[in-house]
Amino acid sequence: MTTLGTASDELLAGRAADGDTAAFAVLARRHGPYLRAFAIRLTGSSADADDAVQEALISAWRALPGLADRSKVRSWLLSIVSRKATDRIRARRPSDELDEELPDSDDSNSPEERAVAQSRLDALARVLASLPEGQRQCWLLKEVGGYSYEEIAEELGLTVAVVRGRLARARVTVIREMEEWR
Repeated sequence: MTTLGTASDELLAGRAADGDTAAFAVLARRHGPYLRAFAIRLTGSSADADDAVQEALISAWRALPGLADRSKVRSWLLSIVSRKATDRIRARRPSDELDEELPDSDDSNSPEERAVAQSRLDALARVLASLPEGQRQCWLLKEVGGYSYEEIAEELGLTVAVVRGRLARARVTVIREMEEWR
């Protein structure tokens, strides 16, 4: 008999879809750190990332019975986190960003350098939020997660050719939109 901790995502998703909270808890623990890191990269904020992941897990619990391909639960969770993180970015008031601590800030950097770095990150977050979801997922998995084309294709249930196309379009947009920061 397989213990829940070593069970496949597909088995866990099936059991969770039937109401097994312990199986869903294993999925959340298994994928939670990656989902949180993904959300932090999208939002630039630990607090927003935590909220986005929590909202995504609540949505996933409710929608899991309708998930057609339970073997792709991780990519499905990533797409929900991506939407929730984008919602959080859009909902920010302009003054919210002034209150956040700068990611990776170093006390040796001048306030001006930190402000420029934060502005650059904010601009990138806006560009990423404007990308179609599929392009954003491919770009983040490649550029942030370090995934290969094949790994991205497997993770998202796409062909390598589709991944290459989405990445190419995402990169063109990011380069064009971030030109002023070069």
